Amino acid sequence: MKKILIVGATSAIASACARLWAEQGNEFFLVARDVQKIQQTSADLLVRGAGRVTSHVMDATDIAAHPVMLERCLRTLQSIDICLIAHGTLPDQSLCEQNVEVALAEFANNGTSVIALLTLFANHMTAQRSGTLAVISSVAGDRGRPSNYLYGAAKAAVSAFCEGLRARLFKSGVQVMTIKPGFVDTPMTQGLTLPALLVTQPEDVARRIVAGIEHQKSVLYVPGFWALIMWVIRGLPQWLFKRLSL
Repeated sequence: MKKILIVGATSAIASACARLWAEQGNEFFLVARDVQKIQQTSADLLVRGAGRVTSHVMDATDIAAHPVMLERCLRTLQSIDICLIAHGTLPDQSLCEQNVEVALAEFANNGTSVIALLTLFANHMTAQRSGTLAVISSVAGDRGRPSNYLYGAAKAAVSAFCEGLRARLFKSGVQVMTIKPGFVDTPMTQGLTLPALLVTQPEDVARRIVAGIEHQKSVLYVPGFWALIMWVIRGLPQWLFKRLSL
């Protein structure tokens, strides 16, 4: 039985992962900011076979609240086998371009708050000398596209941080997995015009994440064809790239 901490537990992808883990009888410490949603998620996991589910309400951008959350998690679970960081928002790029406060708030939500949590959890797992840190980044972080470069910049920061952290923690027996989904059919992407052939369901993403953790993947593009797509996009010369509407 694994002990699993999930931050952003009510998000579509995190919830789908939790449902798979619940069927294995694992224990959970769920963190989210919406009281009603986290209560619903907790009840659902118990019905599905989870050994124990504890919920904790927290806004991930409240950095001062992170140590309190981790302390309570450790009092409850004693140790952490898997930590999934899955919170975030999809900013309005045009609004971020016009409002500095909005831009910085969105960067904090998708970037610095994740880095703060990673730092805290990494130090615990280093002392524990075991565990997996799995972090949802995005293919958007592979190159700054004009349609969402604020979001992409935050995810790029997370991905680069994870790469360094992975090398640091390897010697301690701690695994760090960077998850890079493409287009996923979630509430966050509702209303966007997306190419139907490239849109994946949260349940499919979750199956790949759970399998990726089991196989100790370092970087996981979901689905795998996004690795090829982003390889092509990263390879575009600047003179061409800046003329495209991506």
